[in-house]
Amino acid sequence: MALGEREFDYIRALVHERAAIVLEPGKSYLVESRLMPLARAEGLATVAELIARLKSARSGRLHRLVVEAMTTNETSFFRDVRPFEALRQVVLPELIARRAGERRLCLWCAAASSGQEPYSVAMLLREHFPRLAEEGWTLRLLASDISEEMVERAREGRYRQLEVNRGLPAALLVKYFDKVGVEWCLHEDIRRMVEFFPLNLAEAWPPLPPMDVILVRNVLIYFDAETKQAVLRRMRRLLRPDGYLFLGGAETTLHVDDAFERVVACGAACYRVRTP
Repeated sequence: MALGEREFDYIRALVHERAAIVLEPGKSYLVESRLMPLARAEGLATVAELIARLKSARSGRLHRLVVEAMTTNETSFFRDVRPFEALRQVVLPELIARRAGERRLCLWCAAASSGQEPYSVAMLLREHFPRLAEEGWTLRLLASDISEEMVERAREGRYRQLEVNRGLPAALLVKYFDKVGVEWCLHEDIRRMVEFFPLNLAEAWPPLPPMDVILVRNVLIYFDAETKQAVLRRMRRLLRPDGYLFLGGAETTLHVDDAFERVVACGAACYRVRTP
C-alpha cells in the first residue's frame, strides 16, 4: 500500500528537524524504498507500521536509524577527479610551502559516507607527498558522517568489487588493498591515517582544530538556505586564513556566504575566505 500523505509529512518533518535535509513533495516513493528494509529488520510488515512506532516516542534509536536511512550515501574513490588534481598540483604544494616552519596540516572530509573520499585523500598524500612522513610532519585527516553505521563501515576499509571499480586506479588497488574473499581490504597503515567520527552538520559540533582544507562535497544541496548559511559560517571560522574549502560541482557559496571567494585550480572550483 502506498505511503499516505500524513506519514510522508511526518518523515519530512522528522528528517528536517534532525538532519536539516529537505525532502521535496512527491518523494514518498523514496521514503518507501529507503525505509522498507529498516521496517523489515524491525519485524514490521510496512513502512506505515514503522512510522506508527516512531510516533509512539519523541526520540530514540529508531528515530536515529530512520534519519540515517534517509541520508544519501553516494560516493566513490577520487570522485569527479578534478578536485583531487587541484589538491595534488596546487593546493597541497602551496600549503606545504607555507607550513614548512610548523610542519602541520589538518584536513577534514565532512559527510564522508563509507570512506572513499578521505581514503582517496590519504592515498594521494602517501603517493605524492611522502616527504610529510619522512620529515616528521603532524598530519591529521579527519572524516565525519551523520550515519554511525557509515562511520563504522568506513573505519573497516572493506569494499566490494563494484566499489573499487568506481574511480580507483588499478595501480592503487594493487598497491594499497588486499583481496579477502569477495572484498578488497585497505591496508592498515592507510586506514590509520584517517580519524573517523559521527557528526550531524546541522547540530552542535565537537571542538575541532583549525583546518587547512575542508571538503564538504555534495552535501549542501540537501539543506535549506538557513542551514547552508550556518554550516558555511561554522566552516569559515574553522578554516585558517589561507585554507581551502571544496564543495560539490553543483554547489556554491555565492549568495549563501559571500565572505568566501571562488578560486579555480586545475578546472576545479574551490573557495577561500576573502581577505579584508
